[in-house]
Amino acid sequence: MTTAPSGGPHPPSQSSSHPLRTIRDIRESLPEDQRRHFDTELTDTEIEALPEMLHRWVTLSNDGFEEFLLSAPFEGLDFGARSYDEHADTE
Repeated sequence: MTTAPSGGPHPPSQSSSHPLRTIRDIRESLPEDQRRHFDTELTDTEIEALPEMLHRWVTLSNDGFEEFLLSAPFEGLDFGARSYDEHADTE
């Protein structure tokens, strides 16, 4: 725990700890097509560059983008219609 300037305790930041702790955890969190890319990059990455590469994949696997898309954020939107099409019809 850290202490704020006001003296009130704060719990440790959840963003600093990550649920993916091993390479296996990272692989299992990825969709199958991304796993192949991960495996290829892992085999070609130099040892000195592994921490950066693994951090990038951890970030990608937990960015929440897939969950965002599956939550239907575009529901109710009419794609393909252009606002200027309506103006052309009235002229």
